[in-house]
Amino acid sequence: MAAAAASSVQRDLLSHCGIRSSRLPPAGLRRRSSSLRLDGVFHRGSLVAGSPRGMPLKGHLGSGGSAKMTLSFKKAMKWWEKGLQPNMKEIESAEDLSCSLLNAGDQLVVVDFFSPGCGGCRALHPKICQIAELNPDVLFFQINYEQHKSMCYSLHVHVLPFFRFYRGAQGRLCSFSCTNATIKKFKDALSKHTTDRCSLGPARGLEEEELLALAANRDLTFDYPKKPVLLPKEIAEIAPTTLPVPLLTRETENKTLAMAAR
Repeated sequence: MAAAAASSVQRDLLSHCGIRSSRLPPAGLRRRSSSLRLDGVFHRGSLVAGSPRGMPLKGHLGSGGSAKMTLSFKKAMKWWEKGLQPNMKEIESAEDLSCSLLNAGDQLVVVDFFSPGCGGCRALHPKICQIAELNPDVLFFQINYEQHKSMCYSLHVHVLPFFRFYRGAQGRLCSFSCTNATIKKFKDALSKHTTDRCSLGPARGLEEEELLALAANRDLTFDYPKKPVLLPKEIAEIAPTTLPVPLLTRETENKTLAMAAR
């Protein structure tokens, strides 16, 4: 009887509020339905989150369409791309290296050979970026060993990290390898070759032996007009057929006559 009376009182209260008791879900179901689950799928590197099954999301919906939210993920930078300065450039090919050195004019150029998997290169990279920032008049060219193995082989680069200095008409100044622990070697070379000077000729760029090695590499598309070398036969054709007769001075003529009189 008490239960029936309580049920009757509850129905009267709900009826007074204008709510039908048959529309109220059980307490456990109400608690579970408060959580929202999104059905998301990955599409071309982006997470596309759709509405829960059977429940449209609030927002601007097209005719008969469902709302979708796209979450894009930014591509992470590689370690050799971080901290780059305006005077730092990554070399793309042997032709790019040759032209960049020639176009550098009288500026000091530091060619930095590195590899993504080289721990010493990775540890040294932040310091090289700091040095480049402190020396805006020096150009820093980076060459990825993994992408340009054949070119590095022609340039006789067999240890990493490796550096080569070039400047104006002097061409290649020095080559050496150093690590984070021996960074003083790099700083000393930079201090030595950044002194004010003026080249008396155009930029020399790569050495002739380096150009010939790159041109001979079949894996590279690099052309270098080799200087013609004269063969012995060609030299003989160019040389005069008769030897020139030396001119006799009056003193020499008098000595000759005196010898003949004896």
